[in-house]
Amino acid sequence: MSDIASLLQASLQPASRKQAEQQLHALASQQGFLAHLLTLILNGSYDRSTRLAGGIYLKNVAKLRWEEDDEPLPEADKAALRSQLVPAMIALSNPTDKAIRAQIAESVALIAELDFPTKWTDLIDQLILSLSQTDYSINVGVLQTAHSIFNQWRAQVRSDELFTEINFVLSRFMQPFLDLSNQTANILLSSPAPSNIAIITQAQIILVDIFYDFTCQDLPPGIEDAHDSFFAPQTGLFQRFMSWDPAELRSDPDETQPSLPAQLKTKIFEIGELYIKLFPDQLSRSPAVEGFVQSVWELIGSNKLPGVADDSLVSQSLRFISTAIRSGYYKSLFSSRDTIASLVQGVIIPNIGLRDHEMEQFEDEPLEFIRLDLAFGGGASEVATRRQAAADVLQALVSSGYQTEATEIVGSWITSGLQQYNSNPAQNWKAKDSAIYLLTAVATEASTTQHGVTSTNALVDVVKFFSENVYQDLRASAGSIHEILYVDAIRFLLTFRNQLTRDQLLSVLPLLVRHLNADHYVTYTYAAITIDRILFIKKGTQLLFSQADIHDLAADLLNALLNKIEAAGPPEKVAENDHLMKCTMRIIVTARQTLTPVYQQVLQRLVNILGVIAKNPSNPNFDQYIFESISALLRFVVSGTSSTLPTFEQALFGPFTLILQQDIDQYIPYVFQILAQMLEAHTTGVPSEYRSLLPFLLTPTCWQQKGSIPGLVKLLKAFLARDAAEMIKTGQIAAVLAVVQQRLIPSKINDGWGFELLQAVVQHVPSAQLKQYFKAVIMTLLTRMQTSKTDKYVYLFSHFLLFTMAINVDGLGPDYVISAIEEIQTQLWSQILVNFIVPQVPKMPHKDRKVAAVGLIRMLTQSTIMLTPPSAQSWPPAFVSVIKLFSEPQYLAKSKDEEQSTGITEIDFEEQTAGYQAAYSRLAAADGAPVDPVAYVRDPQDFLGQALVKAGPRVKGLLAAGDQKVVQPFVQALVASGYAIQ
Repeated sequence: MSDIASLLQASLQPASRKQAEQQLHALASQQGFLAHLLTLILNGSYDRSTRLAGGIYLKNVAKLRWEEDDEPLPEADKAALRSQLVPAMIALSNPTDKAIRAQIAESVALIAELDFPTKWTDLIDQLILSLSQTDYSINVGVLQTAHSIFNQWRAQVRSDELFTEINFVLSRFMQPFLDLSNQTANILLSSPAPSNIAIITQAQIILVDIFYDFTCQDLPPGIEDAHDSFFAPQTGLFQRFMSWDPAELRSDPDETQPSLPAQLKTKIFEIGELYIKLFPDQLSRSPAVEGFVQSVWELIGSNKLPGVADDSLVSQSLRFISTAIRSGYYKSLFSSRDTIASLVQGVIIPNIGLRDHEMEQFEDEPLEFIRLDLAFGGGASEVATRRQAAADVLQALVSSGYQTEATEIVGSWITSGLQQYNSNPAQNWKAKDSAIYLLTAVATEASTTQHGVTSTNALVDVVKFFSENVYQDLRASAGSIHEILYVDAIRFLLTFRNQLTRDQLLSVLPLLVRHLNADHYVTYTYAAITIDRILFIKKGTQLLFSQADIHDLAADLLNALLNKIEAAGPPEKVAENDHLMKCTMRIIVTARQTLTPVYQQVLQRLVNILGVIAKNPSNPNFDQYIFESISALLRFVVSGTSSTLPTFEQALFGPFTLILQQDIDQYIPYVFQILAQMLEAHTTGVPSEYRSLLPFLLTPTCWQQKGSIPGLVKLLKAFLARDAAEMIKTGQIAAVLAVVQQRLIPSKINDGWGFELLQAVVQHVPSAQLKQYFKAVIMTLLTRMQTSKTDKYVYLFSHFLLFTMAINVDGLGPDYVISAIEEIQTQLWSQILVNFIVPQVPKMPHKDRKVAAVGLIRMLTQSTIMLTPPSAQSWPPAFVSVIKLFSEPQYLAKSKDEEQSTGITEIDFEEQTAGYQAAYSRLAAADGAPVDPVAYVRDPQDFLGQALVKAGPRVKGLLAAGDQKVVQPFVQALVASGYAIQ
């Protein structure tokens, strides 16, 4: 334990990081580790960076290992840590410890999410007892901790469990919260200002955050009763803070971070917006909204807050206005033409133009400019900048019944802006930029991030505006207009791609290829984003564009994209622009086999880029797209020309071996999936390069990284399908089953992968060789059922038994399974069937119902044990469960969509990854079309009918013993269909 400090210090150095983290991981399971770690974090004699690293490590333990199956933390250690965390927060109240305290607060929140209130019943009482009447440094720490716990309620779905937790908190915390809110507000609003005004204001901001937490799901009685003290015009705390602007807290005009009063007002507007959405009746008790709207005019009307520091306050104020307009409750406030004209002139126009700091960002931080710019379009909740918030007010007017007035008033501003530009294009480019932005806003009635604009304002002709004002900029030669106008033209195309016809979009693709070669970062990146989104347009379930459409452009597109990526320089710069790699992936997925003539050059360039970024993995999105690109190229080229497979193997084996040797854990999950994909492409036999890899794949260390497990399972399944005989000869089947029994089945996280691997074993290992292991496997499955049963596990267990009885493998059948179970304990099978399998059958997801039906039919008609007492007593209920499956026959056949979709068209990674961890990332291109394990049965109902026709008198007798209300109509229907069941 004495090494913890030096290990934390070593974890900060790239050269020693991995080894230090492995040693810390091993120490974490030892008794007393967590207490030692917390003591170190609180010990001011240690270097600050070491203490902060300790705080981050503690947070990661809470996040990743608190409920770990494989190497669990000692329960006594966890209980001790829970009792020490709140006092630790108090001990870190000094402002110099703010960063460390934030890590502890997050640890509290993560542990509370799992353990509160059942295992941590005194948490809230600890927090309340820690609050101080006078020391606001302590109060800030306590309130931060409380908010980090309550904040999680905002994103949760309503449930009894959630409301039990909320009510538990409110019953204890509400009164202290109201008392401290009143005390804090009275101190701040009184004169003279206190000397520690900054720390008290921080506490007030967190109190307003907690107010939001308490009201995000429902309106608590305590807050409902105190409504006027917060919302009443003139006298309510929220209204009084709107005009509160103490000189002591005013920031420098050049400051970019919001002042404390601005932060407080922003939070209050967030609560106003929440109330409009959830509690409009409560708001209508007093003219609160009218007061808030007046505050917006007084705060931001006519551009009164031009500074960057006030951006979030201005944006949130405008979002409040948008929400009020959309709600429909305040028509009297916004319906007059004069009001709309004032809104446009006083609020929208001043905030719609590009500002100096945005232009600086355009040049110096292009990726951040793009990120903020793209945030708009998926709904008001995603508004990020002033111009987006202003545009959203306009869209709220258009979509809330004020379409005619808003379109007409804004139309005159658009015309004026275009005239201004045309009078002097070089000087007045900003006027055109604003005009295009205004037109985009007023024309948009509904939009999503993924699909762009889905419905437009009927009073605006988007295509006409494009052809008259935008198209000319799209085709303008390099340097002839301001760079922003190229971006505006590309973004217009991106936004309104669904309003243009297929032919129109095809005609502009060559122009976008030209922009991919532009010098400016934002221009070529926007071109890549737009190409990607255009190629992903769907009509119904079908993609609009196919390989024939981009056949002539694909090579040029890929060349332009890869040139930009390669030219970026160091690894982190190469990997930073994932938009370029995503577009590369989209081209490959769309062009498919048409890339065969150039696939070697493309593959080699992708491998070279991978070699560069592997030196410093830094962007998980880029990683996903480059491996998806390699996987898709492999899939389509090899499926069309199988002789290309060795070229892929030669190009990839070297880099992949290096990744495995260097243990680059971010990439290993992808490597296993692509290795499996290449092995699956071998229809017969397994090349020696793969065989030499197998011993390594079966070592315990290979299975320690959770993210690797799905790819490993996929790879081992490929080996089993092609090389089971060799694996039996070398004893590797026992090693595969050891992985299943020791690492996968005992784990609640990985048990599904264990069953998937077991299914491959029973499919491909001959039943005679499997016999020696099968009973032990069943024992493992039953032990897990006894020790830590979950609903998911019961389903997986039931499905596996039915799967094993359903597949058509020589020597394997219902009695193979049943006799192994009966050897363990007589009559155990009947208990499993009646208590687990029969109840699970109706819950089977649609994709598994055919397997379940075939397994049950074979068990009912082919098992001698099932037809012999006492097992025969469980035959009738099992038969009834089959009949219930057939009451929904559509679920026993594949839908057309399922048959056609190979998963590849679904590749669309819009999710943003928070933080970088080696989680499992599925490669869609590496997944083949799903295989039907019972393909030998075309029609399960016919299979049952035929089986009953062939069945002996014992089956006929058992039919009569079932529930005749269910059985008789079903059997009669089979007889009527021509099955001679007598």
